[in-house]
Amino acid sequence: MAIATAPRARAVTDQPARRGRRTIGRGWVIATYVGLIFFLCWTLVPFVWMFLASLKTNKEIYQEFTLLPEQVYFGHYISLFSASGGSKASGNFSRWLLNSALVATVVTGLSVVLGALAAYAITRLRFTGRPSLARGLIFTYLLPNALLFIPLFSTIARLNLVDTLQSLMLVYPTFTLPFCTWMMSSYFRSIPVELEDAALIDGCDRLGVLFRIVLPLAAPAVAVVALFAFTQSWNEFLYALVFTNSLATRTVTVGLTQMLGEDVFFWGQMMAGALITAVPPVVLYMLAQRLVISGLAAGGVKG
Repeated sequence: MAIATAPRARAVTDQPARRGRRTIGRGWVIATYVGLIFFLCWTLVPFVWMFLASLKTNKEIYQEFTLLPEQVYFGHYISLFSASGGSKASGNFSRWLLNSALVATVVTGLSVVLGALAAYAITRLRFTGRPSLARGLIFTYLLPNALLFIPLFSTIARLNLVDTLQSLMLVYPTFTLPFCTWMMSSYFRSIPVELEDAALIDGCDRLGVLFRIVLPLAAPAVAVVALFAFTQSWNEFLYALVFTNSLATRTVTVGLTQMLGEDVFFWGQMMAGALITAVPPVVLYMLAQRLVISGLAAGGVKG
């Protein structure tokens, strides 16, 4: 009888423990959802506030505060692209958007092409100093931009490129290229070398192997580094403020600080301009979301 009742007694004593584990598991799930909701609100509330402020009239912003606009007002968006808006941004905002798009596109192309060449050389070729070069890229990426803008400005001044968009195109790869090289080198290591050896035997050279075989297979990593380079160069503020002086060469991030007239801040225009500025990176991330997720996952665990 003692042997027959032992398993039943164990089952009875295990039930409270199982219930306790289920309760703890449910508690963690609830805590996770509460944390996600909190950080979601923490992220979205500033954008909602900016959006609502951009649709309010100046009277609702400065005199009669209202949480929601009494009527939808698009005058702030119109004034950004007209010369009669009152602030320095009026009539110049479209030029600043074009400057940022041009700089970000050129920097993205340079970062992807040069990063792919450097990553392929580090992962596939054997030469003296290769490990030191790979570690040096990481150390370069970790250096704060505030420590580099003085020597970079001195270099740009010697090249007579101050107050030009070309100066930003030369400077921005200093902080985008190290990350792009490191990310793509991590992904290149996951590609079988046998594919490249077969192409070399068939008569393809190294550049042909890189652009015809390796890069198509590494499309997720290319998407990640391209979006990173574009976002970093689009949102950069310090170098754009130091290396450009005139309104014609400003980028949109620096241009947002010019939305004032004497001692008055045009908050409606600033909120509208900030929302327009945030649209291109968001759209690019939405279009390449799957490639970005797979590229970050692969680049973070391989290599």
